[in-house]
Amino acid sequence: MRHMRVVEVTEYGGPEVLRMARRPIPEAGAVPGKVRVALKAAGVNQADLRIRAGRYADAVGDLTPPFVLGTDFAGKLLDPVPGMAAGTRVAGFVPWFEMLTGDGTYAEIIWADPAWLAPIPDDVDFTVAASLPLASGTAQQGLEQLDLPPGATLLVTGASAVVGRLAVQYAHAAGLRVVAVAHEGDEPELRVLGADHVVTRGLSEDVVAKVIAGDPDGVDGVFDGALIGAELLPVVKDGGRFAALAPDRVPVAERDIRVETVRAVPDAARLAESLRKVADRELITRVADVMPLEEVAEAHRRAEAGHRPGRIILMI
Repeated sequence: MRHMRVVEVTEYGGPEVLRMARRPIPEAGAVPGKVRVALKAAGVNQADLRIRAGRYADAVGDLTPPFVLGTDFAGKLLDPVPGMAAGTRVAGFVPWFEMLTGDGTYAEIIWADPAWLAPIPDDVDFTVAASLPLASGTAQQGLEQLDLPPGATLLVTGASAVVGRLAVQYAHAAGLRVVAVAHEGDEPELRVLGADHVVTRGLSEDVVAKVIAGDPDGVDGVFDGALIGAELLPVVKDGGRFAALAPDRVPVAERDIRVETVRAVPDAARLAESLRKVADRELITRVADVMPLEEVAEAHRRAEAGHRPGRIILMI
């Protein structure tokens, strides 16, 4: 029997619990409705770090180690699907929390639902493609849930990171006034991407003070890419809206503020459009580091340390 490399979480804990392992290579047709994708790149997301550390124990239910992390992926189809031949370059994300099988993308080959898969344009490489799927889905679907009208003011925290940067761009395109919380050095670029005002990142209470100083009446909505949580509620107008991106950072609603919990679902058509926009330089994503799969523990350490804003990509 042939085997492939995967990275397993052997127990809950720090990056040292990640171990290279070998599992049988999936056989064609073994899983009805799914096709195999040979991965070239996989993204390291903040959710991966929290799952590994045991912070999402309630969200993962009865799933226990060993399991494989990872949602974002880019690679080549091993099996044809309607409209795409074997060998087509594709990207997508695994809805890890919905499946809860422990079969993630830190692996050489995965099973994928064809509905997850978008073709990668020729001008987009695997590393860039792997940085986009979950981030773009979260940004777009989070803004849809907020449902703010054109002209409303949206605060985007974590605007230096991949999800936040995309949220700034999508919000600007939707006609919103965007206040971005970001690293000081990112202000010029974020203004180009559509931010109307940039607040220098600091302690959450500093962010609140700075935003209130600029918007004393409060903002209409918050897209909390930095996972600050309830400490941001004072900047939201009565009856405003708040998008929470992590299950452990969902504030208790007050003053008729509507709190939305965002968990993106795969949308191949929308991802294909986002990839096309990346190819045409109409949408900007960011890759911070590219590292081999064998260095996954170090990749997690860098992600936890805030090594550099952007997605860390594992090459497979």
